[in-house]
Order: sequence, then structure tokens, then C-alpha cells
Amino acid sequence: MFDVYRKELDWGGRKLVLETGKVARQADGAVMARHGDTVVLCTVVAARSVKPGQDFFPLTVNYQEKTFAAGKIPGGFFKREGRPTEKETLVSRLIDRPIRPLFADGFRNETQVICTVLSHDLETDPDIVAMVGASAALTLSGLPFMGPVAAARVGYKDGQYILNPTLDQINDLDLDLVVAGTQDGVLMVESEAKELSEEVMLGAVMFGHRSFQPVIQAIIDLAEQCAKEPWDLPATAYDKPALKAQMTALIGEDVKAGFANKVKQVRYKALDAAKAKAKNGLKAAFPEDAIGEVFKEVEADVLRGDILKTGRRIDGRDTRTVRPIVTEVGVLPRAHGSALFTRGETQALVVATLGTGQDEQVIDALEGEYRQHFMLHYNFPPYSVGETGRMGSPGRREIGHGKLAWRAVRPLLPAKESFPYTLRVVSEITESNGSSSMATVCGASLALMDAGVPLPRPVAGIAMGLIKEPEGYAVLSDILGDEDHLGDMDFKVAGTETGVTALQMDIKITSITEEIMKIALAQAKDGRLHILGEMAKGLNAPRDGVNQNAPRITVITVPKEKIRDVIGSGGKVIREIVEKTGCKIDIDDDGTVKIAATDTDKAQAAIDWIKGIVAEPEMNVVYVGTVVKVVDFGAFVNFLGSRDGLVHVSEIKNERVAKVSDVLKQGDKVKVKVIGFDDRGKVKLSMKQVDQETGEDLTKKAG
Repeated sequence: MFDVYRKELDWGGRKLVLETGKVARQADGAVMARHGDTVVLCTVVAARSVKPGQDFFPLTVNYQEKTFAAGKIPGGFFKREGRPTEKETLVSRLIDRPIRPLFADGFRNETQVICTVLSHDLETDPDIVAMVGASAALTLSGLPFMGPVAAARVGYKDGQYILNPTLDQINDLDLDLVVAGTQDGVLMVESEAKELSEEVMLGAVMFGHRSFQPVIQAIIDLAEQCAKEPWDLPATAYDKPALKAQMTALIGEDVKAGFANKVKQVRYKALDAAKAKAKNGLKAAFPEDAIGEVFKEVEADVLRGDILKTGRRIDGRDTRTVRPIVTEVGVLPRAHGSALFTRGETQALVVATLGTGQDEQVIDALEGEYRQHFMLHYNFPPYSVGETGRMGSPGRREIGHGKLAWRAVRPLLPAKESFPYTLRVVSEITESNGSSSMATVCGASLALMDAGVPLPRPVAGIAMGLIKEPEGYAVLSDILGDEDHLGDMDFKVAGTETGVTALQMDIKITSITEEIMKIALAQAKDGRLHILGEMAKGLNAPRDGVNQNAPRITVITVPKEKIRDVIGSGGKVIREIVEKTGCKIDIDDDGTVKIAATDTDKAQAAIDWIKGIVAEPEMNVVYVGTVVKVVDFGAFVNFLGSRDGLVHVSEIKNERVAKVSDVLKQGDKVKVKVIGFDDRGKVKLSMKQVDQETGEDLTKKAG
């Protein structure tokens, strides 16, 4: 019934298996990819026809994790998977980025890639398995895909690169890098590093590229056995060279003049006018969607040609110069930390907020539930580019940019043990013309330092571009939006003066060489150091102490056996402390107690209360207490947190007390001395041995 084809190889110490022909046979391509005991089903389907007037390639990649893969039932009220998690969104982007440039020019059929995690061994991250499986499914499908591609995760520790480290290993490594590419070169890089050198980062990229070559060969071998017949690309319905020649003659100079405008909005207005002129002049002979498509090529020819010929860019800069930078901190009066970072026509308003353990983000992942005490959220409102648009939940781009900035900043954060705050950074992009994610990195660093977060060094980021033609290439520092859109590479590097903390690269051509990456990294380092110098003009070190509007967190430790007493039955005691002091209190299982408050007196009151609960009464020590109950034989006094003791009627005064209620009533403040413990551990107290005015121990005075 099944025609099963299978290819397996040992890869990084675990078996990689690619199988097709048994599952999802109605898809254009379907591969069950397995590495260790992690299994991902990868499918590809493309529409058989193109919608009329469609002038772009509608590719969608969906990566989804099923909780049954790890033997779990979804949490929450609805016991089924819901909207994509942050990881699912990020991995979808991770798969999309290296495969998108490899589809043949002119292919416009709607295409969907779905990767479903069916089994997770809690050792092998499914993202690499999904990337390999998606590439294999595309290669077998017959679609005009110029692959295959493969991917690998690379770790680094003690001078050694590690291929596909396990989930447990990653936490202890100095580098977590994912690289994807073809046989010829690298297409995509995503990474987080602990201030590593450019040489180490480049070495990791090339190590990963070499390491996944056997996987590419395995996909090729599988395709030779069972790949479907290749699809025929539809013939172009118009003479494209003729259209391009006529358009260049008609509006080439207009486009050139448009790009000469340094102000983005003025430039776009001039280019829109040139496009309208082309449509009016050519619509009688050519389809309107063809005119729009070729106009982009004419734009690219002008922009790219000028850079290669003159070394000058749209805004007059050379290839290495960074746009003017202005940094301001403390721009919002009530925020814990804030910064306005402006670089040319790109601007980020970044705000840092300090919270407590109760503000941590709970992540319910396949690997298990865990908490995050650092969050970075990136928002890209439509007004930032002078447009109207839909406002709603963050899209894939916003989640991806936020995660890149998160990776860049996280290696510099202080350990939670020494700085027990939950940190949230929000970046509002208020203007955009190139690399708002790197503006977010710079602004986040400044906002955190403004809030008093003790970063050892500030972090900055820069976006690099590439123009590559047969006659040569140029690497561009601090690219504009147009240079990103019409260029061949988006290469983002973030780090400190010491080293790289994050590297992200996307290539829009088939691949780039190691030489180009080396030049880009060196040029990015120069740019990063320049940006750090400009940032220092606004703030060059963290503030002394946290912002006055932020909560002060005091950490104390109580014995583990006393945690129950601090919490109380059903949380009664801890709730009372919180309600009466206004503090936020977190108690860990190891006895660590964190008290957070903006008012020092309230914090001290909570600390004293808790210390009183866990403290043990000491013999012959005088305490201040409150009468909580009056009985015939004496009075019970609360004198140490929730601890009560008995003042016997004979210990109230140095004279006979006929009726206790004549002397004491509930609520009276008294001074008592511990004089002993009964057989059950109950505390015996004395008032008569203490001067009720001064609190002096009268027995010591008499001695």
C-alpha cells in the first residue's frame, strides 16, 4: 500500500532519518524527519494556478507544536492548542528566511509549508529538524525550489564548537547559533552570544555550514529516488527586456532624481510620481502588474549601480559612515527608565520597567513550564512610516525583531540572585527608515541603565547591507530602508566594546562567501564602536541605585521550616502582611523572601513582621507586645510576630492583683520579659520585671 523511501545518517552523534511515502500522501511533498526521538512532519502544498493580477509570491510557513509530542495536555480552560506561541512564530520565521530566496523568479503560486512536531525527546530542539524536513519536502515536491538547504545549531565552549547541542547543554554554552544554507554558501544566521569575538562568530558560521553538508547530500540522494516531476514555470505574457528598456528610457532619469532626495518622504513622493508616469506611458502596451514589477527592477538598477560606481549612497554617505545619532535618557517622568534613540530617520522610544517575581512571564513549553524574568517587546505602529494601518496584536515581524533585541541585551543582564527584579523593556518605534531593531537594542541598553540596572557595559547594534553584482560588491554600514529592500543582504550585529552578543543574517541571493562575511563583521565592529561612543554622550554607565519610582527589593532568608508560618493557613498571614504594609512579597522554596516597596518605612515594617514570625524568643530578653486576651489567671500577650506568651497574674505587678481585667484590657501595649518555657514549649512572660515606661530590665537594675 505504501511506497516508502527512507534516508538515514549519523549526524552529530544522533541518527537523522528522512522518510516519505507513508504519511500525508496528498501533499505535494511530505517528509517525516526524525533526529533522536524528536519527530517533525513537514508538508508542502502549492496552488495549481495564480490569482489574476497577483504580483508577489505568497509563501506561508507554519511551525506548530502539539503538546502530545511531549506527553502533555494543554493548560488553560480549553484543552487544545490555541494561537501560535512566541516560539512557534519564531521558528516559522526561521524556516521561511532561508527557503524564500530559493524559489524561482516568476513563481507566484500560493505555497504553504506546515511543520508539525509529533514527538519531542526533550533533548533535540525540533527547530533544526523542522528546517531540514521542510527543505526535503520542498525538494521532493517538484516545485521550482533551487535547494536543498540544511541547517545546524552550533554551540561554543572552552574554545570548541559543538554541533547540535542538547537543550540541557545550551544553557551552559557561550554561544547558541543557528545557521542555514546551501552547498555553496550561507543564507541565514540567528544567534545569541556572550560577548564573543568576530573571529569566533565567523568560525561558528562556517563550522555549521561544513557540518550540514552531509544532510544536503542525503536530501539530494532521497530526491534522486522519489522526487516528483518538476513544475513548468508559466511563460511571461510580455516581453520583459523590452518593457525594462522602454521604462528605463522613459523614467530612468526621474528615478535617479528621486533617489537624489535625502529626505525619505520627499524621495518616496518623487518615486511614486515616476511610477505613475511609467504606468501612464506604458499601460497601452504592457500589463499593469508587469509595469509595477519591472519598476522595482529599474529602481534597483539605479540605486545599486550608483553605489557600485560612485561609492555614494542615497543620502550622500559613503559605504562606512553611520547616520547622525542623538540619544536622550529620562524622557518620561514616571517611567523607571526611558530613552529616546534617534539615528537619522529611525527613532525608538524605549521604556524599562522594574517589577517583582510576581511579574515574571510563565512559559508553558513542550520542555516544561519555566519563568522568564526579562521581557523585551517591540511595537511598530503604522505612523512610524507615515502610513495608516491596522492596529492589533503583534505580528511575526514584531515578535522576531523583539526577540533579536532580547538576545542582544540578555547576556549583559545581572544575575537574578544579585539583582532580583523582573525586567520589561518596551520599544515603540516612532520613526523608521532602516534597522529599527538595532535602534531598539541601543535604546534598551540606555533605558535599562537609566532605570539603574547594573549592566557591566552598554550594548549597541548596527545593520549592514550588501550590493553584489558580477562586476563587484559593496558592504554598506547602517542601511536605509530602500537599501534593505533593494539590496542583497540584511546583516545585523549587536554587542559591546568587548564582543558580539547577537548576530542575525538574511541573504536574498543564493549565498555569500566567507570573505564577504568577514568584511561585513569587521565593518560592523567599527560602526558598533562608533555608535557606543555616541550613546555615551547621553549616558555612559548605569545610574547609582534603581529609579525612585521603582520598587526597592530587599532580600532576607528564613529557615525552610518557618516558611509555613510566614505564609499561614491558606495564605492568611502573608495576605495580612501585604494588605497592611502595601508591599509585594515573594517566598521561594529555599526560604528566600523578597520584599518590594517604593516606601522604605513600609518595607521595613514588612521585614520586621516576617522576622518576628520566624524569630525564636530568647530568655531574659525584653519585648514590646500587645494584650490579645485577658483571662482570670493572667493575660496572653502577642510579643514576637504571631508568637503569644502568658503573663501570669503573679507576674503583672509587684503587688497582688485581685482581678486581671482591672489592670489590663485587650489591645494594651505592654513591655514583657521572657522568663521561661513550660513543658509544652509555651512562653512564660513577666511585666513586673520590666519598667513599663522605659523598658528597662528591673532585675538588672537591682543587681
